[in-house]
Amino acid sequence: MNEFYALEYFINPGKRLYWIYIISSVLLAIIYFYYTKKSNRLITSSKLWLHPSAKLDYYYFFVSYFINILLLIPLIVSAKTVALSVNKFLFLQFDYFENTLFSYSQIVVMYTIALFIVSDFTRYWLHRFLHTIPVLWEFHKVHHSAKVLTPFTFYRVHPVENLLFGIRYSLSIGLVTGVFIYFFGAMINIKMVLGVNIILFIFSIFGSNLRHSHVPFSYGRILEKVFMSPKQHQVHHSKKHFNKNYGGYLSLWDNIFGSLKLSHEVKVLKFGLRAEQMSDYNSISKVLIKPFLNLPQVFSRRKK
Repeated sequence: MNEFYALEYFINPGKRLYWIYIISSVLLAIIYFYYTKKSNRLITSSKLWLHPSAKLDYYYFFVSYFINILLLIPLIVSAKTVALSVNKFLFLQFDYFENTLFSYSQIVVMYTIALFIVSDFTRYWLHRFLHTIPVLWEFHKVHHSAKVLTPFTFYRVHPVENLLFGIRYSLSIGLVTGVFIYFFGAMINIKMVLGVNIILFIFSIFGSNLRHSHVPFSYGRILEKVFMSPKQHQVHHSKKHFNKNYGGYLSLWDNIFGSLKLSHEVKVLKFGLRAEQMSDYNSISKVLIKPFLNLPQVFSRRKK
């Protein structure tokens, strides 16, 4: 029955493939094609959904689930541990702090926003490092090796990258939580919908599954300078723009740090790696092993 555990991803609001997020993305796609009058032939074609790249995403989704559960999660220090360490450090350095400025409601709002902002900011930088540091790029290539994009492509991530993002999550959430516990004690809480940070829930509803799709849904020139639209992430997947749009939910970081690309600036999107590299990532075993096999070449280039 273990093979069915991965189906949790469709009923857990904390996962990208939660059924409500999928339905909302389908509705947005219908609205997009209705109002733009553009052809939806590709998005409804079996050639897309049964493309070898898409099939690999489906199979890899289940394999990576068990890798994460059995190998990665036990290695990652919990956000709770980080939070308690941060709180203890602040107490030892600055002694007891009593909050007399903010009400419970204000603290909940501040904590909810702080978690989102810090997490998105650290996600931007880790993603950027995955592209700009040669060793990390070898592992991140796995994600960019998808020739076609489906919502399952989101999970085409090498275990090493998953480990890094897990550590990032624990440190980010733990740091924010530790600071808030120190200043506000047991009063901290989060504004949630279905057990998910309300800000993440809103972003997930508004097209998160279209990011890995062939629906070029844009937020428009003004909003895209702050919020990452589905098409902007598709631009990031296009071969000529790997160095653009590293942001997760916010494109604000790209705007500030010079990596922003608005969706109207790119007309043609071609996904995947260079042609000669694609065969290196066309099976589950190659996806898992090839990054390690490439490392000697990376270190060799660094010595020259």
